[in-house]
Amino acid sequence: MLKKIRPDQVRQGMYVAKIEGPWLQHGFWRGAFPVRDEDQLRALNEPGVEALWIDTARGEDLEPPAAGAADPAASAPPPEARIQLIDDISVDAAPAPSALAAAPEPPPAAAPAPRLALREELSRARRVFLRSKPMLENMFAQARLGRSVDTAGAHELLEEISESLRDNPWALLSVVRIKRADDYTYLHSAAVAALMVALARQLGLDREQTRIAGLAGMLHDIGKAAIPHEVLNKPEALTEAEFAIIKTHPRRGHDLLRSAGDVDATAVEVCLHHHERLDGTGYPDGLAGDQISRICRMATICDIYDATTSNRPYKAGWDPAESLQRMARWAPAHIDQEIFHHFVKAIGIYPVGSFVRLDSGLLGVVVDQTPGELLRPKVRAVYCTRKRDFLPPTLLDLGGPARDQRITGLERAERWGIADPSLYLREA
Repeated sequence: MLKKIRPDQVRQGMYVAKIEGPWLQHGFWRGAFPVRDEDQLRALNEPGVEALWIDTARGEDLEPPAAGAADPAASAPPPEARIQLIDDISVDAAPAPSALAAAPEPPPAAAPAPRLALREELSRARRVFLRSKPMLENMFAQARLGRSVDTAGAHELLEEISESLRDNPWALLSVVRIKRADDYTYLHSAAVAALMVALARQLGLDREQTRIAGLAGMLHDIGKAAIPHEVLNKPEALTEAEFAIIKTHPRRGHDLLRSAGDVDATAVEVCLHHHERLDGTGYPDGLAGDQISRICRMATICDIYDATTSNRPYKAGWDPAESLQRMARWAPAHIDQEIFHHFVKAIGIYPVGSFVRLDSGLLGVVVDQTPGELLRPKVRAVYCTRKRDFLPPTLLDLGGPARDQRITGLERAERWGIADPSLYLREA
């Protein structure tokens, strides 16, 4: 039986079938799951969880009401709550109790390798990212001259990116945001490659599929090598005629990669179709729905996210969390909602670089994530709204010692005299 309860009524042993509230705020998505520990209870009582539907056939019920009293929380469940969701992508996803009973005891997991200090991880990730620029510049230059695209350097760079992401995914994903407008074309390719690898791992793709996803991300914009420099780097918004030229880059890139002969067919497909949209409004072929492959849907999301959060010659980038909120409103008309949910899990609800307000009145920049707790990242506090003054940058671990504080929302850094909050990432 499905029953609606308040967040403060949830307890361990219950089985949550549905959460009411904006999913981007409460950190849980459309999966159902049993409540098994205190961390889940705390998360279910965070702001954004408006009400819960529990399945009393799969978990504990509320304490029975006194004789003759009606249970005000019980009511007919919404139609969508009656649907058994197969793909569970909640933050604290876990199998049903019956499945746990039947499953063999897993072998003890090996202890994870100790993480480097955040400063060291960021420094290493920055070196990997900056090494990508000359390699990509050379690749674009060769393509611009009409020569065959040599992907040997791309494969080598991908190994470095994959290794960096394996040790600390958020270190590299924070670094890829820091790029000058005039570096955008090259470093955007490295950023999308890193995002594709992170997303592929979140989706559970195997090593070879992950490698191909990263390669596709690195080569997706190679067609821009054939676009006139004055159009590609124009310091103001493009005219319709100029945008029509830009829209030729997927097909130009597709032709360049096909002529290379030894590029994986999946990467060639992504180059051609990373600007397609689910509702058929994309380009160059106006594909829609199932006509767009899963790998191209992944590339679309990674490409949009990096493009909208990067500074360009004609506009400043959006705050990372703001970009996710806008993308959430676009789904599912333009982008694949399921893949987008996994993307958010890969980079965080408040991605590194987001400028946020804490309930203490402090403002700061998200500099790292807490695995498994998307609403409790590490924040470098830099401003106190109560004193209306800057303070020495202070690292707050909202998933650890600073757990008594929480993020209440996004802030516009420029409102508080901070022109570029990403500068604080370099002080990690």
